[in-house]
Amino acid sequence: MPFRHAAAFAAALVICIAVAGCGAARSDDSPAAPMIIAHRAGAADFPENTLLAIEGALKNHADAIWLTVQLTRDGVPVLYRPADLSANTEGQGAVADTDLASLERLNAGWRFARIDAAGVTRYPYRETPLRIPTLAQALRAIPPGVPVMLDMKALPAEPQAAAVARVLNEEAAWTRVLIYSTDASYQEAFAAWPQAVLFESRDATRARLAAVALEQTCEAPPPPGTWTAFEFERKMELVETFTLGEARTAVTAKLWTPDAVRCFGARGKTRIVAIGIDTAEDYRAAACLGIDAVLVDSPSKMSAVKAALPSSCAAGMS
Repeated sequence: MPFRHAAAFAAALVICIAVAGCGAARSDDSPAAPMIIAHRAGAADFPENTLLAIEGALKNHADAIWLTVQLTRDGVPVLYRPADLSANTEGQGAVADTDLASLERLNAGWRFARIDAAGVTRYPYRETPLRIPTLAQALRAIPPGVPVMLDMKALPAEPQAAAVARVLNEEAAWTRVLIYSTDASYQEAFAAWPQAVLFESRDATRARLAAVALEQTCEAPPPPGTWTAFEFERKMELVETFTLGEARTAVTAKLWTPDAVRCFGARGKTRIVAIGIDTAEDYRAAACLGIDAVLVDSPSKMSAVKAALPSSCAAGMS
């Protein structure tokens, strides 16, 4: 399904464009600073997807907040990413098998660790528990001018889409929310809500990037206004098939190239999010490519990198 109703999301980007330059014209010598999106609200700085992480990301000047959504057994959208509660909390089992009241008793910061100056691993939030927030609580904690990107992690897609839509209606939040999923079924699941704004399906983005990289062709450029997202660098497996079998080669692919960026904008301005930018070198490279936004784990670190972005791609950029 094509990207729909991008204009509904545009109002929430006014601050972003003014501050981050995410809609500014670029040249090779004058890069615009890509907007910083706090991945899981800043998973390297604070326990991920918590209200504390959201607060920290905002204080660290993140331009947008990326949150991971799953559905509880009693149908409440909450912020949690892993498949099992034991990954982040002292609990066990899946979010989908647990009701909200039980989730609210768990500590979302239980496994968040830091290494102190003596090299000892500490768990700073075991004495000061953090709760798994609902989507509604998160939206209320984020100022209306800050774009919110919701990563749908649960299947089947239909019940989660319906529950998220209810919250967005109740919180009047459609115009500041953009929806993403690695599973294309969410494109269909949100079709009942024409006001929903979605990233292009990951399948379409991946196929176009692969065509540029391997065939030097630009396959079906997206329409103007489309948001797309893919890793800046990703470990992948190249599979070659033969009559008698197949051969596999592991590669680390950097698919966002100048040719790829040109392809994605061939029909008009699109918005590109590079996932997994955590070094100054990669941030600067993304800026020089004309990437609009980067998904980062540590807004506290990357906001300083953004502030120090050189005025020229020739000034220490790759």
